[in-house]
Amino acid sequence: MKFGIRKPSLKKRISSRTSIKRQMIHRTGLKMPRGKGWMRNPKKYAYNKVYNKTSFDIFKLLKKLFK
Repeated sequence: MKFGIRKPSLKKRISSRTSIKRQMIHRTGLKMPRGKGWMRNPKKYAYNKVYNKTSFDIFKLLKKLFK
């Protein structure tokens, strides 16, 4: 599990938005409503919940500093 600042990756950022799996889910309308991710994959939901609480994005930190 990651604690602290997340290391940004441009490659992962681009691939996550252009993946075929993501496109198929969005085009067929199989998206889950916000906050209901635990219904699709509870294990992944729990992991992401902890990960997002224990780490932070460097770009969000910079945005808060220079706002």
